[in-house]
Amino acid sequence: MASGGRIIVACKDGSTRSVPVETLESIMIFGGIELTAKAQEECLERGISVTFLSTRGHYFGRLQSTSHMNAFRLKNQIRLSENKEESLKITKKILEAKVHNQIVLARRYSRSNPDVDNRSLINNMSMNGRKIESSETLEQAIGYEGIAARDYFKVLSNIIDTDFKFTGRNRRPPKDPFNSMISLGYTILLYEIYAEIEARSLSPYFGFIHQIKENHPTLASDLLEEWRAVIVDATVLSLIQGHEVHASDFDQDPETGAVMLNRTALSALIRKLENKMRTDTQYIDYLDHPVMFRRAIWWQVKTLAGCIDQGDFDSYKPLRIR
Repeated sequence: MASGGRIIVACKDGSTRSVPVETLESIMIFGGIELTAKAQEECLERGISVTFLSTRGHYFGRLQSTSHMNAFRLKNQIRLSENKEESLKITKKILEAKVHNQIVLARRYSRSNPDVDNRSLINNMSMNGRKIESSETLEQAIGYEGIAARDYFKVLSNIIDTDFKFTGRNRRPPKDPFNSMISLGYTILLYEIYAEIEARSLSPYFGFIHQIKENHPTLASDLLEEWRAVIVDATVLSLIQGHEVHASDFDQDPETGAVMLNRTALSALIRKLENKMRTDTQYIDYLDHPVMFRRAIWWQVKTLAGCIDQGDFDSYKPLRIR
């Protein structure tokens, strides 16, 4: 509920927590938690987006103010989404940066596991990252990124704690704890990006890398690519390698084989992700000061909107970690 410029959270044990509305940028609600009409009104007036998810991370919908819309920017976005040359330009930038970020993370964790030799896999990733830069079609760039991604997840499987070993990327449903955590993490991050896209009078549903699909926010998926390893994969690996989650913190559906986080794992992941989002980063090349990861995403979407306004992606710089 909302009262006196604060959001009041009523907990199951009868206690309450009070959060100043001014400190909120977005709210994510998991499961059957209720948001009062007054709190909804406060969020709409202040432009605080609210995302509704199931306890397992399935997306239901969002509460979002529609008080601002730049129709000319949206028209430019749709036009650019149909421009093969410009779509290929930003695709190559984002996917090459994604592979670069995966390589940095793979090397970082491989150094702490000297018993496993991942050099050939990482070299293959580098080779395919270079091929992305020289791709002549969207399909080529996506294909090289897919090959690099397979090698990346092989590296992670080689170095991850024994109890969390997995075989490749799997989803819908995820079949192991690692994939279950990163799938949920990607969903949470996707809708953080989604909110920033809408705040810039852009449509999340007209992208440049991913093909248009019904009910799928392709632009949010595009921008998610450069952040996956940096925010979600790094967070999940830190949880596992730091023994902050355990194999017993997951349940398996006997019918589908889906592996799901129990309350303990869910709380650990959400808490760790939020801490990551509040961590300062200096990876935004065009800024001369550190910003929180959440603010960095804000800057990236702002930059994208500027590119769309000017009609090309020449000045877009994706996130590249060191």
